[in-house]
Amino acid sequence: MEKILAKIALRTKRPDASSFLNRLTRIRYLIFGREADKGLIYKAFIYLILIDAAYIYLKPVLHMVTTMVKNGSDLLDPSVNWIPNAIYLGNLQEAWTWLKYPQALGLSMLLSCSVALLQTCSCAVAGYAFARLKVPFKSVLFFFLLLTFIVPLQLTVLPNLVFARVTGVLDTIIPIIVPAIFGLGLKGALFVIIYRQFFSTQPKELEEAARIDGANVYKVFLRVMLPLAKPAILVVFLFSFVWTWNDFYLPSMYLSNVETPPLSLGISRIATMLRDQAELSGPSIFTEPISMATTFLMILPPIVLYMFAQRWFIEGVERTGLVE
Repeated sequence: MEKILAKIALRTKRPDASSFLNRLTRIRYLIFGREADKGLIYKAFIYLILIDAAYIYLKPVLHMVTTMVKNGSDLLDPSVNWIPNAIYLGNLQEAWTWLKYPQALGLSMLLSCSVALLQTCSCAVAGYAFARLKVPFKSVLFFFLLLTFIVPLQLTVLPNLVFARVTGVLDTIIPIIVPAIFGLGLKGALFVIIYRQFFSTQPKELEEAARIDGANVYKVFLRVMLPLAKPAILVVFLFSFVWTWNDFYLPSMYLSNVETPPLSLGISRIATMLRDQAELSGPSIFTEPISMATTFLMILPPIVLYMFAQRWFIEGVERTGLVE
């Protein structure tokens, strides 16, 4: 490329051939870059991919928000697509009432926060044991841990459901919370693996120095290793919170008869009610806006949580090795 530019500059037969060559070189560096990932063409390609990916994920959310604030005339007007002529909050109020939103939100927050906190603590202990401690038959135990990750939840829910009915804890949140105390529950095995991966990358000199100072295994874990695991703790907590918040299967098994269910189960009940009403009295133009409003009320708390924890969450994902 340099030779071609030099020939072009010489053929111009101008006294400032060298300056012309320098300008062409700068233009080349601007377009292609000094390195493969520094030029405008590469950056334009990357931004094109990012914009396409963002559009794919944001379009359903934008459609949901714009649909739930449309009134009857906007819903019947085919020319109104994205921007309604007027903001109508009646659909949102209707969804709020049907969901019994304050009570359902409180139950969902209690359930998700309890499971997330318990899994964050218990899985940290199990992950540290698998990564650092010399435990007999540790490989066999880790194999069984992987089995709990591989075996579908539907295969074990029936005996758990029978046990919950026999012990009298059915229609309570106890059958969902108790497994999290022992590092089980929803995706518990994955959280243990995340902690194991993080603790395995820490230098052994830290533990050796703590043991020289007289620290036992509990003090090493609590005072040395656990403070270093803040990125993994944040990742596990957010994953556990969001997955428990969005989980429909376990609440439908254990909380099917409660008067005010969690939000994940409440929107399913509202969808059933709307479908029954459509079968009895015919379809309504407000069916879709109310469904969109109930979905928006459910996803709003995780979105707010992610807005505040986004920076630390991304840093935690990188430091725990999930992107490798």
